[in-house]
Order: sequence, then C-alpha cells, then structure tokens
Amino acid sequence: MEVLNSSIFLLGLCLLLASSTMSSAEPKTHNHEFVIQATPVKRLCKTHNSITVNGQFPGPTLEVNNGDTLVVKVTNKARYNVTIHWHGIRQMRTGWADGPEFITQCPIRPGGSYTYRFTIQGQEGTLWWHAHSSWLRATVYGALIIHPKQGDSYPFTKPKREQTLLLGEWWDANPIDVVRQATRTGAAPNVSDAYTINGQPGDLYKCSSKDTVIVPIDSGETNLLRVINAALNQQLFFTVANHKLTVVSADASYTKPFTTTTLMLGPGQTTDVLITGDQPPSRYYMAARAYFSAQNAQFDNTTTTAILEYESAPCSNCKNGPSTKPVMPPLPAYNDTNTASAFTTSFRSPRKVEVPTDIDENLFFTIGLGLNNCPKNFPSSRCQGPNGTRFTASMNNISFVLPNNISILQAFQQNIPGVVTSDFPANPPQQFDYTGNVSRSLWQPKSGTKGYRLNYGSRVQVVLQDTSIVTPENHPIHLHGYDFYVLAEGFGNFNAKTDTQKFNLVDPPMRNTVAVPVNGWAVIRFVADNPGAWIMHCHLDVHINWGLAMVFLVDNGVGKLQSVEPPPADLPLC
Repeated sequence: MEVLNSSIFLLGLCLLLASSTMSSAEPKTHNHEFVIQATPVKRLCKTHNSITVNGQFPGPTLEVNNGDTLVVKVTNKARYNVTIHWHGIRQMRTGWADGPEFITQCPIRPGGSYTYRFTIQGQEGTLWWHAHSSWLRATVYGALIIHPKQGDSYPFTKPKREQTLLLGEWWDANPIDVVRQATRTGAAPNVSDAYTINGQPGDLYKCSSKDTVIVPIDSGETNLLRVINAALNQQLFFTVANHKLTVVSADASYTKPFTTTTLMLGPGQTTDVLITGDQPPSRYYMAARAYFSAQNAQFDNTTTTAILEYESAPCSNCKNGPSTKPVMPPLPAYNDTNTASAFTTSFRSPRKVEVPTDIDENLFFTIGLGLNNCPKNFPSSRCQGPNGTRFTASMNNISFVLPNNISILQAFQQNIPGVVTSDFPANPPQQFDYTGNVSRSLWQPKSGTKGYRLNYGSRVQVVLQDTSIVTPENHPIHLHGYDFYVLAEGFGNFNAKTDTQKFNLVDPPMRNTVAVPVNGWAVIRFVADNPGAWIMHCHLDVHINWGLAMVFLVDNGVGKLQSVEPPPADLPLC
C-alpha cells in the first residue's frame, strides 16, 4: 500500500511540475505606461528641455518573450503631437498599433492618450521603438528586446551577459526647431553636434567624459551586444578596438554567423553580435562614426565612444578612476562604401528558406532626392536650396504628402474618398539612366498621397533603385508591417537580364530595413499576408520630410483571421 501511495504521490508531483512548466511557458501580457514629457537633459555642457519618455533618455527598454502581448498606454504631456512606432514588429492585423502619424493613426495631441496593444508573433531578437512624428525620435526612443519563448534557447551559445547599445544623434538645439527651420527655408537641416551611445557622447566631446558608458566583460567570457542605430539621419560604422564581432542576428531575424571587425547600420537597423574577452585585460574603446555616401553635403564627422572594460583590468575599480587610457580602434573612412558593402552582403539566413516565387507584383521603385523650383509667391528666404530651390525627395517621381485630417488606414478601411489614391506607379513614369547624368527636367517630382494596392496573399518583388539626382546616396528603406528577403544588391542601374542571376533564392537574409547602396540597387521579396496601410520610407528622417515614401494598401483576405481588426475605441481623432 505504501508503495502504491508513494507512486501516486510521485505521479502527482510530476503532473504538478509539468503543469507549472507549461504555465511558465504561457505567453504573458506586459503592461507599461509611457508619459511623453519635457525633461532637462544636459549634454555638451548645455541643458535642453528635451522630450522624453518617463523622464528617461534614452527611454525605457521593454523586454518580452516571443508570443507575449504588449499593452502600452502613452500619455502626451509634451507640447507637440506624438505617436510611437514599434519598429520591426509585424503587427499582424493590428495596424492601428503601428504608430506612424497620419498613416495608421492621427497623432496623440498634447493632453491626450492612446493605448497600443499588439502581440509578438514568431519574432525573436533586437527591435526598438521610437516616436514617428516630426523629429521627436531624436530623443524619444528605446530598445525592444524579444527573448525566445520560455523553455527555448538561442541558436548560439548562451552569452554570459547581454548589453544593449543604442547609437543616437544629438543636436545642441531643439530638434523640432531644426526641422521647422529647414522646412521654412527649403534648405538642408543643420547637422547634429554629436553621436551618442546609450544617450552619452563619450570621451571625445566636451563635458562628456564622466558619463561615458562602460560595458563590462571578463577574460574568457562571450557576451551578446545588441546594437541599434537610432540616429535620425546617419548611417554609422561601429567597431571595438582589438576585438572581433560575430554577427548572429539582424532586425530580429537570426543569421548565419559571420565574423567582422566593423558593423555598418543604417538608421532603423539592428545587429546582434557576440564578443569574446580574448584580449589582455584592459580598456578598449567601442566607437561609432558616420558612413556618409552623399556628395558635396555637410555631415556630422564626430566620433562617439563607450568603453569595453575588463573587470580584471589593472585598477578598473580604483578610487581615482582607471589610470589606463582605452585603446582606440581604427575606423573606416567616412565614405568607405567598399567596407559598407562587404558587410551588408555578408548576411545569410541560417538555413534554406521559402523565398516567394511566381511573383504576382513585379515593382520597380526609384528612390532619391530632387529640387523644386521656388514657388512664385515665396520670398527668396524660403528657397535656400541650391540655386534658389527647395529640397524634395521622391519614389518613382512622386513626393509623398501626408494627409492632415485623417489617417490613411482609416480612409482605406472605411472607403473614405479624397484621402489617398491607389495609383502609385509600379514603374518609373519615365525610364532614364538612373545613376548617370540625369536631365534637369527630372529633378522636380510631382507631389501626392498615392498608395499601391495589393491583393491579400500576393507575392511581391520590389527593385529599389537609387538615383544620382542632386546626389546619389545610401538609403535605408524601411517597410512597416513586414519583414522581407533581400535577394541581392549591386551598383549601377539594375539590369533585369543579368542581375536576376545574382539572386540568392536559397538562404537570403530577412530584414525590415534594407540599406540600398549608393548609386546602386537592392531587390526584396515578401508575401502580402498582413492587411492594412503600410508605409515604406527612407529612414533618414530628413528624407521622409522631403517625401521619400509611399504606402502599400493591402486588402483584407477571407474571413476574420485575414482581416484588419476593428479600430480600438481610444484611437485618437484628428
């Protein structure tokens, strides 16, 4: 009898442990409150009333597991309209929570609030969140870390520690004033005064050394660095003195591991790397500075640093501070396109993937800048671009204009006319030598609020072609609501006959933001399985302001599970 009782007890204990394990693996709902507010922030010897989340700069890091749900109530106590975008989150059927101003919602007005609700489905790795209204994301941003489902593990050796590094851009001014001045004058906006790592410029700037970020490591450890380019307008090189970096993930998609000394991230992109403490215990600079591919234009040529510090380094905990000066790494030249290209073309998916074939929509989008002639009723003070013009930008010669009294998603879902048209061109209205000497007659695009309509489930290929209008430039193109496969990239004009032979249809990388090469092209594919209104735009914010964007209007499929959810009751009104 005792044997039977003990057997029953053990069986009960096993069932209890199994159920507790299962319950711990159940998806969780995480509730957060974001208060958008002005906060005194001192950088470069000067205090600014910066717009922040919860008084923090950068904002709070959100950590979830794959499968969890986020509920974030955003209350706007600042003096500007605001929205929050969850960069890289697929937002399956929950486009109302995506965040871009006047695309999926009207802005949250001062004094208002809105609760973003969405579930993370099948995504793991490093993403981030940021304001998607004017230039507020200069200071309103933070990391969004998605861990594997509980009980699952990384597809690489578990790191001893993890560290998030947000690369940012700082103006010794109010960023909203900077963009407003540029909009008024038609000129390029003033460049930033510093780059930052986790909000701190680092040792090479005035009044900054005491707050330089320290990243701990020890001999023999392998740690994970989650690197995010949150800069407003600048691609960045990133490197660590004397250490190699093994890339394992990008844009919350695992990659086939590869080793490099230098990363190049466009704004919006994330890269996860493993770093091993295999150098003499000491202090080593982590440094980031511009990759700048445009010609004859100003840019911020400063360098931000953090310090990788071995805990066993001599005097790492001395009362008077460490005596050893950190080792400085060599950085690529600002215009080192070869290094940038070598990095971006190294990405592969970890294994064979199902690349969409039998393409339904074969699209070709030119991307680039332009110059509008000065309107007759404008004084010369409002036309301070080159030769008395105003800067603009476009895709397929259409400079995108945001609506201002309703969101495109509302208009699309409710069939409200006069807000957005679905006649965005599938190809450039006029073919030309895109990367050659372009006729001045093509420098002035048309403007409009145009979308391209996609049937639910259609298989889409987009060739993204840079142009040399005004100047060729590397453009980080981000598509909301989707990840996509990057099949190939190259320089010059895309040639459908010869360049299709370069397509990787076996293990192309999956991204949400692709760095289209300067004077070159990139080809992406995705399946339109997420209904809604999804903006595709350059993630250099100066270019969004100028109109380098378009919208995909993806129809509902069949039934509830292939349709956009109804709008939430607290969706802000215009």
